[in-house]
Amino acid sequence: MKTLEKDHYTYRVTWSDEDAEYVGLCAEFPSLSWLASSPEAALKGVRSVVAKVMKDMEAHHEVIPEPLASKHFSGRFVIRVPPEIHRRLAVEAAEARVSLNRLASAKLAH
Repeated sequence: MKTLEKDHYTYRVTWSDEDAEYVGLCAEFPSLSWLASSPEAALKGVRSVVAKVMKDMEAHHEVIPEPLASKHFSGRFVIRVPPEIHRRLAVEAAEARVSLNRLASAKLAH
């Protein structure tokens, strides 16, 4: 059974104005969250919920999400944009004397 000691998931804690509390989130389990009065409690709470859900998924022989930290990323993905944006970016890349790929990568990094 997977436990919190082997928990390599991607967590984030942020403030929720709507709830006036901190909310703990897990990227691999987007439907789960935990509200708490402190960031530390929000993180502890969401990690506990994830552990319980994982245990339930194992018991029902469901596929447990792979942690993003364990996945291999090739650095390549395809994106479709309208032709006018493609043209504008190609012109911008040519004027900057860089490849369209380098230009898009730089823009995505910001």
